[in-house]
Amino acid sequence: MIKAGIIGGAGYTAGELIRILIHHPEVKIEFINSSSNAGNPVTSIHSGLYGDTELIFTDKLHLNEIDVLFLCSAHGDSKKFLEANDIPKNLKIIDLSTDYRHAREGNDFVYGLPELNGEAIKNALHVANPGCFATAIQLALLPLASTGLLQNDIHIHAITGSTGAGVKPSPTSHFSWRNNNISVYKAFKHQHLTEILQSIHQLQANFDKELNFIPVRGNFSRGIFTTAYTKCDLTQEEAENLYCDFYKDAPFTFVVSENPDMKQVVNTNKAIMHVEKHGENLLIISVIDNLLKGASGQAVQNMNLMFGLDEKAGLNLKSTGF
Repeated sequence: MIKAGIIGGAGYTAGELIRILIHHPEVKIEFINSSSNAGNPVTSIHSGLYGDTELIFTDKLHLNEIDVLFLCSAHGDSKKFLEANDIPKNLKIIDLSTDYRHAREGNDFVYGLPELNGEAIKNALHVANPGCFATAIQLALLPLASTGLLQNDIHIHAITGSTGAGVKPSPTSHFSWRNNNISVYKAFKHQHLTEILQSIHQLQANFDKELNFIPVRGNFSRGIFTTAYTKCDLTQEEAENLYCDFYKDAPFTFVVSENPDMKQVVNTNKAIMHVEKHGENLLIISVIDNLLKGASGQAVQNMNLMFGLDEKAGLNLKSTGF
């Protein structure tokens, strides 16, 4: 049985992670650390877990008693935590923040996109979980990069649910502003562009075109719906074959012939891809749940790979479809 610890247990991603792990057949949660909620039941924050767990938040760290540590803290806090604490040498770590996603000297974290780095993740001690937008966009583009076909500027429009902004209320996340509303933010300069480009260059080192990314705040709670298009010489059939072949061994990524919608993936760890040729342009639609395939579900998928488990273990999550 894998013994797991969680740091930063009060946020949305932590809540989804707990929901998955308490039902995972090979995992036991040893502790959920939250200094602001220490001593309170986990259900006092994650009320959807009533009847599923009697775990209590703690401000204690039992790092020598676990096999894997999930870091669900705010961006910037993972690095501070690891520097401030005595981390057991062989403790596996999965960081859900942005702190270790970018390759640099001294960073031994493997970038945790299984469809790209599955073999490296299997042998990793430390994994940096990708960002939610980054996951959806990379899955849309990597098949083209793998064959050197990203030869023109890429235009991306992606809309995300309010949970992508985190649990702490802000002027653009509370209900009265978000409901029946929509807005663009961080146009052309979103922080996930760095990790997207990093992965593209891993497959297509000579890529030097523009990624024109327009992120949008949606008036719904969860999910990401991405459309990307670029000039491409592939026919419709060739494009479909390329995507199907690239993802043939990816257990959560599906290439479909029908135009997809977001409800097909919400509450699941699935990613759905769809390609359409329009004149010179190839349109790629990529749909995920930002809290699952874009965060906690993918983190568990990475854990499964790191411990030699079935990649799908504990992730048989079902969409209602309506």
